[in-house]
Amino acid sequence: MTHRRLRNMLKTVVLITAIVCSTSCVYRMDIQQGNLLDESNIEQVAIGMTRNQVRFLLGTPMVSDSFHHDRWDYTYYFQSGRSPNVDRRWFIVFFQNDEVTRIERDAILTPTS
Repeated sequence: MTHRRLRNMLKTVVLITAIVCSTSCVYRMDIQQGNLLDESNIEQVAIGMTRNQVRFLLGTPMVSDSFHHDRWDYTYYFQSGRSPNVDRRWFIVFFQNDEVTRIERDAILTPTS
């Protein structure tokens, strides 16, 4: 083999190695959205509490639907980098006359009709 051919093969091997190494090391950041609520605060929410009391414990809801004034949705979504595992949590508080009437934990959200 000539030096030129050996040099070209070496360049090709180095280039392919660099491409393979650079594509496998792409950083994927964590994705976090919504309200991460303390379990102790969630347990304190009770039927009969006012909106202000719930807001004091849990903060402003992630979703305050203009079509459903008597419902506050606290949602949380977390995916760590390349992990296929996703942590989803839902906490829904229903009000009537500005007082809590119903609470749903880890509810499966479905579109309303």
